[in-house]
Amino acid sequence: MQTIEDIQSELRNRGIPGWLFYDHHHRDAIAYHVLGLPESLMVSRRWFYLVPADGDPIKLVHRIEPHHLDALPGKKIKYAAWLELVSQLRTMLSGLPSVAMQFSPENMIFTISTADAGMVDLIRSFGVKVVSSADLVARFEATWSAKQIETHFAAARGIDEIMAEVFPEIGRRVRKGGTTEFEIQQWLVEAFRRQGLIADAAPIVAVNQNSSDPHYMPTADRCTPIRTGDFVLLDVWGKLDEPNSVYYDISWTGCIGDSVPERVREIFDIVRRSRDAGIEKVTATIAARKKLAG
Repeated sequence: MQTIEDIQSELRNRGIPGWLFYDHHHRDAIAYHVLGLPESLMVSRRWFYLVPADGDPIKLVHRIEPHHLDALPGKKIKYAAWLELVSQLRTMLSGLPSVAMQFSPENMIFTISTADAGMVDLIRSFGVKVVSSADLVARFEATWSAKQIETHFAAARGIDEIMAEVFPEIGRRVRKGGTTEFEIQQWLVEAFRRQGLIADAAPIVAVNQNSSDPHYMPTADRCTPIRTGDFVLLDVWGKLDEPNSVYYDISWTGCIGDSVPERVREIFDIVRRSRDAGIEKVTATIAARKKLAG
């Protein structure tokens, strides 16, 4: 949760007159995170919360659910009928040339676009320009604290240790008669448990053609044997089992045997060069922007 003062300071820094939060039936998870509202809140009516760059916030809530925003500071306004909602919302936004909303032009950043087109149209009909809150959300939702950075690197160390062990484990099992995608997946799950790591799903272990499916997930009933000569992809992600920890995510590939087939080596080299070119481009862009900023 951010303080209202933090939000207002950021609005002033960016020259945005206000940030309008709006929700109905928990469509906008961003609003709950940024404002610190309980996600268990029963919401059957629309609510609005305006944080102006200067001055006190304003709440607009339905008379049936008048207490939804009581945990937040600011003046409370109530509505019931649709025309009353429109009138109160117009008054609430009067004097503001523009407001930020969870909106992304042409839906370019779809995770931001939770404000429906009809509501954006309504706000615009008041003569108020709607701008994207994407940069504000990035500032308040995607900026890690020092502690979160620590958890990310701690997860990285744990997972890298596991990855250093898993390919030799696959090799041992193949030499002793074979294994399956599911068995290696479960080995990884147990390794996660030993390292104190959790994830929202088990790692992906995919052999040969299965590696081309980005959402492939082996199960006990649907998995492929791993044999000498096979190409194996391991997609692994996890975080520390503690509040506000940050994920570490990495994919590895390998071939089971004494040598790597030339075609696999060729494709891997293309991917590696593409990765390096991307890193160089981003690094150069950041350096150029820093130079322009003086």
